[in-house]
Amino acid sequence: QVQLVESGGGLVQPGGSLRLSCAASRSISSIDAMGWYRQAPGKQRELVATITSVGSINYADSVKGRFTISRDNAKNTVYLQMNSLKPEDTAVYYCNALRWSFGAPYDYWGQGTQVTVSS
Repeated sequence: QVQLVESGGGLVQPGGSLRLSCAASRSISSIDAMGWYRQAPGKQRELVATITSVGSINYADSVKGRFTISRDNAKNTVYLQMNSLKPEDTAVYYCNALRWSFGAPYDYWGQGTQVTVSS
């Protein structure tokens, strides 16, 4: 089991920045992938960025060049630095941990943190 707690959301003006944090209840060094997803009202949850245990990173096209995902294994924390924010980035952002065990995937989710980009 892994408990995930997000923080850092809030209200920001277009062009502004926020940094989201995801604190895990156990070591993340053995978790295969950590990621951020978001869900806007009336839309499906979508991938924002993922980072694997060996440091491979993947971004959604819509955030490339603006968002940066990173992990600090010593602090059991994953971050999402969001720059040049746009109104369309408004959503609830969820942290995800994916662990593979005996060929089966195990997904863990945080409770989400609201990000609102508005003037």
